[in-house]
Order: sequence, then structure tokens, then C-alpha cells
Amino acid sequence: MDSMLILDNGTWRVGLLPATGGSIAYGQVRIDDAWVDAMRPTPAEVEKSGDTASFPLVPWSNRISGPVLRWNGEEHPLRVTSGDGTAIHGVGLKHPWNVAEFDATHAVLTLDSRDLEDPNFPWPFTTAFTYALDGARLIVTMALTNVSDETFPAGLGHHPYFVRRLGSDSAPLGGDAELQIRCDAGYELVNCLPTGAAGEVPAHADYRTRRPLGHVHVDDCLTGRTSPIAATLTWPRALQLDLEADDALSHIVCYVPEGKPFFAVEPVTHANDALRLAAEGVDGVGVHPLAPGETFTARWSLTATLL
Repeated sequence: MDSMLILDNGTWRVGLLPATGGSIAYGQVRIDDAWVDAMRPTPAEVEKSGDTASFPLVPWSNRISGPVLRWNGEEHPLRVTSGDGTAIHGVGLKHPWNVAEFDATHAVLTLDSRDLEDPNFPWPFTTAFTYALDGARLIVTMALTNVSDETFPAGLGHHPYFVRRLGSDSAPLGGDAELQIRCDAGYELVNCLPTGAAGEVPAHADYRTRRPLGHVHVDDCLTGRTSPIAATLTWPRALQLDLEADDALSHIVCYVPEGKPFFAVEPVTHANDALRLAAEGVDGVGVHPLAPGETFTARWSLTATLL
């Protein structure tokens, strides 16, 4: 595994992998006298950011169909980065990040697209992700700056994976994970791409009332947030994590794969394929125009409570 930065305040212990897409290697909470993985830990022989506990989504999240970036009446072809023929999860996860600041409880990782041979985005940008521990909270602040001469569409997010069960199979802590997502709308998706504006929350992805994850495949984009606490993850009799997110993180992607020991709850600024939807006249999809010299910032956090 690449050289790791470790943040530790006695409640949280978080590993960071700057060289692997600025990713989080693990997120552990201290329960009694042991460090317990709440986020999915990264394998020792990590091959890509997608194998980690969480990775940055910048300057867009999820998929762009075509892949063509549609903006101000123009089309900008992108390189395919997913097996389904789309451009997925932005640029940041594909490249090493720089360490701008680091101490025991915080780190700032940065990336400048002007240093990249093939950034796969039409406009130059810089980005800085700050990871900080404050008491029971892990706080992630994401910033994207337009260093081009044109306004461009800005997107931010993160892709945290969590474990279905705390501890080990032989010594589990508490019960299987339960989930509540405070969103009142969702998109009809075909191959993970929305067919139109958000409507009813799909039944299989309806976690408005706390419930077990279930064993049906979920890969859905939700919106219509109803609370600053976008989601609550609960391992009964052991741990609760409250995922709080700024209003700018107006969408939540929920991914619960069948037969896997993990799931994902992703705070993001926009819908899957948002630029296509916006070009088709769909409102409320989270497209954020960023003018030259401006910075777009969004923050999310995980607050741990022992049960």
C-alpha cells in the first residue's frame, strides 16, 4: 500500500492515501478498547481508488453518458472510464494528490489538473480536500476552484463505503447495519442513468424510515433532502454514524450490492448524468456553474455515537 497518512484523535482513526487518488484507506471508531472498522478497509495490495474506503468525486460524480459533457450548447467528448461506456466518478480518483498540510488530526490534499497529462475535463481546475477530526466527528471539506477563463459546471462528492457488520464473523459487534436516508425523491434509472426528473423514491431504495439494508440490489440516486443529517447508519447495540451534509450536497447515491459485506452512501452535489438532464430542460439536478476564479465548497461529516 502506498505511503499512508494517519489521523488519530482517540475517537476516530483515519488512514489517507494521497498517491491513490487522495482516497481514504480506512475509517475506524474506538469501541471499548479496540479500533473497529466502520468504513470498508482497503486491501493491502490496493490496485485502484475504487478499492478503498472512500474516494473523491471531482469535478463530477457518478456517470456522464456518451461520454459527452454538454455545456452552454456545446458538446465536449470525454474518454470512456467505465466498462458501461460512460465517464465515471470524475478525474480526482485517477491521479496522485499532493499533501499540502498534515498533522495528527487534519490533512489537506490537493490536485491541480494543469499538472496532468490527460485530465479528461475541458477546463483547468484546482481542488483541495481537507480531512479533519474533531471529537466524535470526521469532517471532510471539499473545494473546487476554476482556474480557466470560462465558466464551467462544477461537481463535488465523496464515495464512502461502510461495512455491513462491525467486527469479524467470529466476533461481531452489534447487529447488521440499518440505514435511514432523509430524501423524499428519487430518479427512475436505466443502466444507472436517469430517464427524467426526480419523482417518487423507488420502493427498493426507500430508507426514509430506518430499516435493515436488505438483500435486494440497490444503486439509486436520491434527492429532496429533508434534514441537515442526510443519513444515519446504525449497527444496533454498537454504533451510530450520522452523515451530515451541506445543502449543496443535494443528492445521495445509495449502493447496496447483493452478497457483499459493504454498502455505500455517497453525498454528492448533483444527479447522475446531470448535465444531460439539464440540457434537456430538467430542473433541480444540482448543476453548479462556477465562474473563473471562483471556488465551490461543500462539507460533509460523520458523527460517531456509541450505543
